[in-house]
Amino acid sequence: MGTAEVGSERMPNHVAIIMDGNGRWAEERGLERNAGHRAGLDTVREVVRAAGDLGLKYLTLYAFSSENWERPKGEVTELMYLLEHYLEEELDEALEQGVRIRAVGQLDKLPPTTRKAVDHAMDVTGGNTERHLILALSYGARAEIVDAARSLIRSVEAGVVDPARLDEKTFASHMYAPDVPDPDLMIRTGNEYRVSNFLLWQIAYSELYTASVMWPDFHRADLEAAIEDYAGRERRFGLTGAQARLNGKPSDDGVSSG
Repeated sequence: MGTAEVGSERMPNHVAIIMDGNGRWAEERGLERNAGHRAGLDTVREVVRAAGDLGLKYLTLYAFSSENWERPKGEVTELMYLLEHYLEEELDEALEQGVRIRAVGQLDKLPPTTRKAVDHAMDVTGGNTERHLILALSYGARAEIVDAARSLIRSVEAGVVDPARLDEKTFASHMYAPDVPDPDLMIRTGNEYRVSNFLLWQIAYSELYTASVMWPDFHRADLEAAIEDYAGRERRFGLTGAQARLNGKPSDDGVSSG
């Protein structure tokens, strides 16, 4: 079954990707790590375009984690430059395709020129609604949850939130992008099986898919293969298969194994 045969009800609405393996890809070829990041940027372009062709509404890319700040200064500088370059190069196409570019994370930690490029891209594309490209920058899921808790505490102190009525929906409204639906499918490249502090709250019921290739070798066909695999799964959200079908849910496997 190809993606052309995947019905709209089986297509994921939101795909999140951990783009892993740039450094290893370069080292295996006797290249500096930054060569891997540059090759990885070409993959970002290809995958973003493929996501649009396939009709994905939301695409979130783990572009720079909070832990990545600990990498060598030269590597961090190159990653920031590549991000700025990507946003500058792709902005016109994003506008033409109706793509809203967004960023989540502790953006105040970005270098001034990078933050300016990110803010500009978000401002210019802010009115677009066809598709959403979310870049996780200086992002860590635990930090996001802590930041949400701080925001919630301030709301309680201001009398906006009643602690007795606090529920998951209220807590989620304090996350970085509360209007973005949770990922249906999370892909990790590089043949690794960790979630690496990525969207821990949001992936509670996401389907997980690991690609054996490293990010620079991840192409449109690999994205399609992940979507085809996803389309063949029965998502249960903690229900048995029979319950999910009875309730008409595109269910997720939760706790139940039935």
